[in-house]
Amino acid sequence: MKLRFLNGFFTAMLAVLLTGCGYNDFQSLDEQTKSAWSEVLNQYQRRADLVPNIVATVKGEAAFEQDTLTRVVEARAKATSMQVSPETLNNPEAFAKFQAAQGELSSALSRLLVVTENYPNLKANQGFQDLRVQLEGTENRIAVARNRYIQAVQAYNVLARSFPSNLTAMVFGYQVKPTFSVQNEAQISTPPAVNFEKK
Repeated sequence: MKLRFLNGFFTAMLAVLLTGCGYNDFQSLDEQTKSAWSEVLNQYQRRADLVPNIVATVKGEAAFEQDTLTRVVEARAKATSMQVSPETLNNPEAFAKFQAAQGELSSALSRLLVVTENYPNLKANQGFQDLRVQLEGTENRIAVARNRYIQAVQAYNVLARSFPSNLTAMVFGYQVKPTFSVQNEAQISTPPAVNFEKK
């Protein structure tokens, strides 16, 4: 009888401890980060799918800079060749590589759009203009999806680092998740030099 009482008591205590330790919160927030991450990937895939159409349209302009197109195609190939899964969220190194590849594609596409301003035929091409609008809309969707992911990761990381849920994180191996960062953080944190002297 006493043994049954002790087993019941320990079971009840374990249930109380598990509900107060954040275990269920970890499950919920982990799923939220995975869901937000999936949306980021969907938007990156949408952008990658637009690139071949943009490149094909721009290739029609005979004098267009081949080097710019090559960079876009190579950046897209690199970005889409990476194997990304929910486990990437728990691997800061893989996450940084993925982020770098997507940054290269963003940079190459930005350069492409800047260069196209020098080609009146492209500017007048309705198909190109439609693709450009779709690309700009996709870039906005990427920004929104990344922001939602950042917020989901923030909530998860706060739980993983707060007491007493950090004890649960240690016991069950819930690591702090990486988040998006600015690629050129050192460069943008340096104030620009301003010189008002006439030359």
